[in-house]
Amino acid sequence: MHAPGAEAPASGPTGGAPAPASGTDATAVAPAAEAPASGLTGGAPTPGADTPAPTIAPGAGAPAQAPTPAPGVDATASGHTGATPAPAVDTPAHPQPLHDPDPYSTPPYGEPGPWAPAPPVQHPAATPAHGVAVGAPLAAPEAGLAAPAADPWARYDPWAVPAAVAPLQQADPVEEDVKRRRGRRRRALIGGALVIALVSGVAGGVVGVQLERNGGIGAVELPQAGVEAPDRDPGSVAGIAAQALPSVVTLHVSGSGTAGTGTGFVLDDRGHILTNDHVVEPAGKNGEITVTFHSGDTAEATVVGRDSGYDLAVVRVKGVRGLTPLPLGNSDNVQVGDPVVAIGAPFDLAGTVTSGIISARERPITAGGEKGDGSDVSYVDALQTDAPINPGNSGGPLLDGKGRVVGINSAIRSADGGLDPEGGQSGSIGLGFAIPINQGKRVAEELIGTGKATHPVIGITLDMEYDGDGARVAAEGSDGGPPVTTGGPGAKAGIRAGDVITKVDGRPVHSGEELIVKTRAHRPGDRLELTLERNGVERTVSLVLGSSDGD
Repeated sequence: MHAPGAEAPASGPTGGAPAPASGTDATAVAPAAEAPASGLTGGAPTPGADTPAPTIAPGAGAPAQAPTPAPGVDATASGHTGATPAPAVDTPAHPQPLHDPDPYSTPPYGEPGPWAPAPPVQHPAATPAHGVAVGAPLAAPEAGLAAPAADPWARYDPWAVPAAVAPLQQADPVEEDVKRRRGRRRRALIGGALVIALVSGVAGGVVGVQLERNGGIGAVELPQAGVEAPDRDPGSVAGIAAQALPSVVTLHVSGSGTAGTGTGFVLDDRGHILTNDHVVEPAGKNGEITVTFHSGDTAEATVVGRDSGYDLAVVRVKGVRGLTPLPLGNSDNVQVGDPVVAIGAPFDLAGTVTSGIISARERPITAGGEKGDGSDVSYVDALQTDAPINPGNSGGPLLDGKGRVVGINSAIRSADGGLDPEGGQSGSIGLGFAIPINQGKRVAEELIGTGKATHPVIGITLDMEYDGDGARVAAEGSDGGPPVTTGGPGAKAGIRAGDVITKVDGRPVHSGEELIVKTRAHRPGDRLELTLERNGVERTVSLVLGSSDGD
């Protein structure tokens, strides 16, 4: 019921307090209380403010209406959070809600879901009693009166202020769980990436060390050229060696308590082999000579002929077939600087090939002389080469650029304090000497034909003690006879004792040895022009060389 004369508001906030019944005592309200601030739960709204609806407990009756205070008395709000207490008056019958409480908690705004019923109808607040300001707080109920039941529909009021004790709720806990899971997933991915990076780094380091040390993982396989044809240019060192090696042999000589090793080369298909005299000299008359071919086959050899003056010898092997002789060149065609190849068995290392050039021509040398009587001295107008020649190369061929023999390797110049002081021989110092093949060919032919070689002679005796420039004719002969052989080539040319020969065919001669070398470079019957000095007067004579057997 409404108080007589009270007006119902046109549109008021849900849950406004109803006016008390007529005659209600309002002394329960504290006379000096002030109106509470807007927004407190259960307080009366200030004018113009939204007023929350009172909460009604399910199944309870209508809430008690707040009494209207006496005229002139200001209504004050209770200090307690909750509904404003009403004075002890007779409570009118409570209006019943039009609908039962919503079990689905459907909010009063927005469109309801297809499963939810329409929102409940809200009741307007009761009109306050005459003379009471709208929105003033209601007086607290007297002691002993029961608190009004909460409005069951107040929870649907969108403007209602939640209770102070109610905890705040997150809007969407499901969404927060999703964020947490995503965060955990990101952390797991980051951790996995770090682990993978660490493992990859360690593996990369191990692989890098392996690659740096071994050049790869597993077995090392280095690049290599494929198989090529063995043939070489015939003018190359390899080509020359391939053609000449089957015709070069190694000689092992023993006898008379001595032994030695040297080299030789095949002269013809009958088994004749040319070598140095000092190579076969240890065999003597009863020694042994074994010839080893490049194929490894061996055969016994015998001496055909020797000549110590030329330091040449010929031996022969029997019962050997398929021999290939080396082609002979012309030593007169050799020039300084021409390439040459030497083949031999230095220090018994058979089949050794070295190369170099012709470093000088017509180099007069003497070799031997170990016997002391001069019978073993050889005189050679030699080819000088820088191709390495060592002990054991003696008797081996010196080949030109076409693989032809141009010399027979015979001697080397050793430095003082060589590598082999006991034997008086050391290694090569780049000074090797070879007998010109033109001289060797003539001597070999004579040795094969007669067993002896002839020497061209002038028919004079030289003073080997003379230390001046040139070759001086001795005062007497070696056997006590005249120094100039009667009827010999020198006597016919008018040479006398004491004459000094200074040139042969216009080339200077500085010693007696050099005159012998220049003479033996020719054949018997060759003509020579000699320049000589007699009593300070120079003159030139011409003569034809004679011949002598043996030495």
